[in-house]
Amino acid sequence: MAIKTNNNLLADKMRPDKLEEFLGQEEIVGEGKLLRQAIESDNLPSIIFWGPPGSGKTTLAYIIAQKTKSDFIQISAVTSGVKDLRAIITRAEENKRLGRKTILFLDEIHRWNKAQQDALLPHIEQGMIILIGATTENPSFEVRGALLSRCRVFVLKQLDVGHLKKIIKRAISDKDKGLGKQKIKINNGAINVLARMSNGDGRVALNILEYAGAQSRDINEKIIKEAFQKSHLLYDKNGEEHYNIISALHKSMRGSDVNAALYWLARMLAGGEDPLYIARRIIRFASEDIGLANSRALEQAVAAFNACSFLGMPECNVILAQVVVYMAKCKKSNGLYCAYNQAAADVAEYGNLPVPLHIRNAPTKLMKDLNYGKDYKYSPDYNYKEKQEYLPKELQGRKYLK
Repeated sequence: MAIKTNNNLLADKMRPDKLEEFLGQEEIVGEGKLLRQAIESDNLPSIIFWGPPGSGKTTLAYIIAQKTKSDFIQISAVTSGVKDLRAIITRAEENKRLGRKTILFLDEIHRWNKAQQDALLPHIEQGMIILIGATTENPSFEVRGALLSRCRVFVLKQLDVGHLKKIIKRAISDKDKGLGKQKIKINNGAINVLARMSNGDGRVALNILEYAGAQSRDINEKIIKEAFQKSHLLYDKNGEEHYNIISALHKSMRGSDVNAALYWLARMLAGGEDPLYIARRIIRFASEDIGLANSRALEQAVAAFNACSFLGMPECNVILAQVVVYMAKCKKSNGLYCAYNQAAADVAEYGNLPVPLHIRNAPTKLMKDLNYGKDYKYSPDYNYKEKQEYLPKELQGRKYLK
């Protein structure tokens, strides 16, 4: 059974159907690699393909579908559920009686919830189904541990510009499946622009090429750029790349690299990130990584948040740029951050230690009779030089802030 495709689209028509034509993932399907051997010998374990859009997850499943002698079933986690799984199990049971294996290709496996994934687990354990899961999200977070432990995870990388150029040129010249019969001309500059702007996504490159070819038989850089009507930056505000990029921004400011911090800020804004989210993260940074080394940093961060609230995008981009540069150039100290964490660790270890009697309030006679507030030294009376313990007895002498 073949992968479901739209054969009217260039990206689907140009999909490789054998490993020799598959580009970009030599580390996992190159000559002699474990996955390649498993595919060629039709002895596939349950696996999960994890990689960014357009890196070849579905294409690899398509190649397996062409080569395998198994019953190959494809479903999407977005539109399928436990009811569909029951029908697949019935089919797999019949296949097993006939001595035939069943491979289930579950696209966007991260979209299935705990109950749906749990329903699949026993059938993989029993060998009734061989699973091929595909996901753009980190399976460590999105796939149940019990299911993940029974699968081999293969990480597919973003295609590089060289691979994308080969894919584009192949589509231009191929007269059977590509645009060869249309005699489209495209200069090297346009190929370079298309490969670079596609952000490692082969499908995006072919979709834009197809659109540009429909507009003109002579494609140049200007036509390619016009075909990209909006940003195709890889930035999923709910996915892993979101956390990767905010981490890159935070670490660049921490490392006082102004240029890198500005770049990652621009990436986030170009990808459609909420500027107030960025501003909130900068407020956190001001205390976590600068703290008492420059107490004005927190004021600057809060001012930036308020200014972004007033203006919104795109006008607030320069405000965020200003505060990001300020944070990157500030003297750094994580002393406050470490001090709080050490205090929190003592809270976790020692629990609810009693407040020393002498620093308790005594608003009632009973409390006074119980020595609440007894012998407390009022700091102003001692010119703030009194010697007095404020920590619980078990923690006396602790020095959190160095």
